[in-house]
Amino acid sequence: MNTITKYVVLLSLCLITANLSAQETEKDTTLLKEVNFKISALERLKTKIQDEEREFLKAEVEVVNERLSKGEITETKAEQLKKEAAKRRALNIENRLAIIDNKIELLKRNDAYYDDRDDDEVHFNFSLSKLGGLNVSSRRKPRKYDKRTTSDLVFAAGFNNAIGDGQKIGDEYTFMQSGFVELGIAWKTRLFEDNNAVRLKYGFSFMWNKLTPKDDRYFVQNGNTTTLETFPSELKESEFRITNLVFPLHFEFGPSKKIERKGYFRYSTARHFKIGLGGYAGFNIGTQQKLRFKEDGDRVKEKIRRSYNASPFVYGLSAYVGYGTLGIYAKYDLSPLFKDQTFDQHNLSIGFRFDLD
Repeated sequence: MNTITKYVVLLSLCLITANLSAQETEKDTTLLKEVNFKISALERLKTKIQDEEREFLKAEVEVVNERLSKGEITETKAEQLKKEAAKRRALNIENRLAIIDNKIELLKRNDAYYDDRDDDEVHFNFSLSKLGGLNVSSRRKPRKYDKRTTSDLVFAAGFNNAIGDGQKIGDEYTFMQSGFVELGIAWKTRLFEDNNAVRLKYGFSFMWNKLTPKDDRYFVQNGNTTTLETFPSELKESEFRITNLVFPLHFEFGPSKKIERKGYFRYSTARHFKIGLGGYAGFNIGTQQKLRFKEDGDRVKEKIRRSYNASPFVYGLSAYVGYGTLGIYAKYDLSPLFKDQTFDQHNLSIGFRFDLD
């Protein structure tokens, strides 16, 4: 038994040793593949670096030519700037290629796999630039000399109501409990070449307009007619909401500050007054009524989604007056609240607007 045990132990050790050797060989093979792959990638990167620096030089030359055509610099100054840019890019190529060559030699000379990450590679980042939108950009991408169009996030909220002929705000709907919310994206384009006094602002927004009828009333749709009627019992809540997708368009007026940097300039409206005048047009994408009441001692909550004959197309006027990112905002629907009604009502909203540009 002792002899058999010795043979079993010896055989087991041999198998373990062979297995470890195989694993080590496999590990070495994998490491070698990784090193070779990294070397191949670095060789390709050398070509990419040269192409990249040439593109940057081309962009810088275009900026210089643009400044020359506008009369901002002389031809002598333009030639000087082009030569400086060409020299800088040539040195960049030389230095960056030297770094890559050293990395390749390091990998060839050692058995270990080195993974030094630096700026030789192109990186992409996702960021909310001042909460104004999603940006995807190359880390080495040069700034555009003159950026006439920018984008920002628009958020507005406040009070909402609906009025008709001979009616005042608050006659039919509770003023404090009726509100609106708007959320959208807007683009702003400078209209003049060398002046930022007038901008065209356009985009798309989702608008949620809520009405809270008074005196235990609710909306009832009878065929093509929608009316406000008294509910059979006391209502704990009566809420009518219309959701629209609209496309606003405003002419924005106001001063701005020109910020000049090396190779580019921008206009900033931060800490400046601005006025926006325009309107919007779009579509109704949802209508809902929510009711809460008691029935036979039970609490009942109903959400009814139907058309209620709400106008399928909406359009109106809007305006805002602001300072920096905050402003006072008003909008009025020229389209009636409901279509084919004997008595038209129009939605009216006023509140605060935030332009996060």
